[in-house]
Amino acid sequence: MEIQMVKQPGGLFVPAFDTDVERLEKFKTGEVYPVEVRLARNPAFHGKVFKFFTFCFEHWSADKTDERFKPTAAQFDTFRKNLTVLAGYKEVTFTIDGRARVEPKSLSFGNMEQTEFEECYSALINAAIQHIFNNTKDQNTLNQLQSFF
Repeated sequence: MEIQMVKQPGGLFVPAFDTDVERLEKFKTGEVYPVEVRLARNPAFHGKVFKFFTFCFEHWSADKTDERFKPTAAQFDTFRKNLTVLAGYKEVTFTIDGRARVEPKSLSFGNMEQTEFEECYSALINAAIQHIFNNTKDQNTLNQLQSFF
């Protein structure tokens, strides 16, 4: 169960919404319950990042790669991961036979706090300018790209 909580003075957390008070009534007062608390990220900013991914994906062409045979959703997922790696947000591990394996860092709410997510967004823009929009002269594309800054 996930409930939005508000921190009150003295370290007390209370439900953010009255409807959640009822959901908490099944828990006994005085009992200990494990709770995971994480900082909330700005959901509007998260949406902006994924709009940026979509804009970049629409500009990029999979027609010249093996990606052209995959469904669009799979192409987008691969594209998003590759751009994240190009932005430097990656984890490198090694397989049993010693080959390097590069995976993008997760951009999910639970895995990246807001400040790191904002830094990642800036790196994504720089990576896209260099690798996706390299030397574009199309003013419409440049105007749209600038709207994400």
